[in-house]
Amino acid sequence: MDRRGFLVGAVAAPALGTARAAAADPAEPVAAGADVLAADGWRALEGRKVGVLTNPTGVLRDLTHVVDALTAAGRRPVAVFGPEHGFRGTAQAGGSEGDHADPRTGVPVYDAYGASAADLARMFGKAGVDTVLFDIADVGARFYTYIWTMYTAMKAAATTRARFVVLDRPNPTGGTARGPVLDPRFASGVGLKPIAQQHGMTVGELAGYFDAEFLPADGGRVRPEVVWARGWRRSEVDTGLPWVPPSPNVPTRDTALVYPGTCLFEGTVFSEGRGTTRPFETIGAPEVDWRWAEDLNALGLAGVRFRETYFSPAFGKFAGQVCGGVALEVTRPTAFDPVRTAVAMLVTARRRYPDLFAWRPDHYVDLLSGSDRLRLAIDAGAGVDEVTGAWRAELAAFTRSRRPHLHHR
Repeated sequence: MDRRGFLVGAVAAPALGTARAAAADPAEPVAAGADVLAADGWRALEGRKVGVLTNPTGVLRDLTHVVDALTAAGRRPVAVFGPEHGFRGTAQAGGSEGDHADPRTGVPVYDAYGASAADLARMFGKAGVDTVLFDIADVGARFYTYIWTMYTAMKAAATTRARFVVLDRPNPTGGTARGPVLDPRFASGVGLKPIAQQHGMTVGELAGYFDAEFLPADGGRVRPEVVWARGWRRSEVDTGLPWVPPSPNVPTRDTALVYPGTCLFEGTVFSEGRGTTRPFETIGAPEVDWRWAEDLNALGLAGVRFRETYFSPAFGKFAGQVCGGVALEVTRPTAFDPVRTAVAMLVTARRRYPDLFAWRPDHYVDLLSGSDRLRLAIDAGAGVDEVTGAWRAELAAFTRSRRPHLHHR
């Protein structure tokens, strides 16, 4: 079967292929790409040697995992590739599950975390994969590693001439792009290519963008085939789909809303809330007091309020120590700008606690923000408007460049 036959025969109703703006029916429930493909009996994968790149978020609406559903339907994958935290999600940040046979299905699982395109190409060859199926829920931030695992897998698929199929899922932060665009000089595992800090795209849209903008000069195009999610509008942040934590420290939808901004605190000496029940929603350090919340609420930031809080992390920064700080409550998700909010938090923390606040010595915040501009501006005493205004032009350019690849309205 040629590529066109694959596209046409895959799913009659779901659109596979290029991004075309699709109007969502307000009465239609949101359906992830996995549900759309399952409803068609997985016909797109008939006769294919499928390797699935996925993690615990790759579930149908009934919470059956896509690998388990494929196996039950008689379309057992020849391999699974597990990203950071692992296929079944047993590992903490920066960890994975290693190579093993999945106890439930017996499918060989390959450790894809940190793998290069050459590494993945070898894995695809060893497993005999001719079709790579990607199904991982993203949280909309450039520094969330799963989208770069997808990009690396696309490069590997181009090398091995494997088909690359993306099961699209809504973006839980909505469809608006915000924040600075990565300076290529600061490319790293938490940001390989120049996209905005909050990219505002689904994984299917990103796959098309990556293929058109970056792959031609980086190994050749793969022309990903997308099973589009249905019924989602770009203004929506609560899709009604089941929430499966994409990693241990993004336990809720509320966490995902703030994460594209407050993850910047990983680049500071302040705790970003790891080791608490509300990571990235709880930020602070020993000796921080009620005045930080008062300073932040006085700014009147759209869609968010700050509560004075005290906490003792079970692990991570200041483990076992009492910290003071703020808890974020997003009051209007559609008005909330997580990147601007995080900049306001950084600026006010530095001004209120000059003897407490500091950047990590390795300047990790530069990798998170995509350049050294944020750090240097705040150190120079810049205010929120000055810091965020510095990336207005590049953000506008990114917004224009992504437009042809947007499928959802």
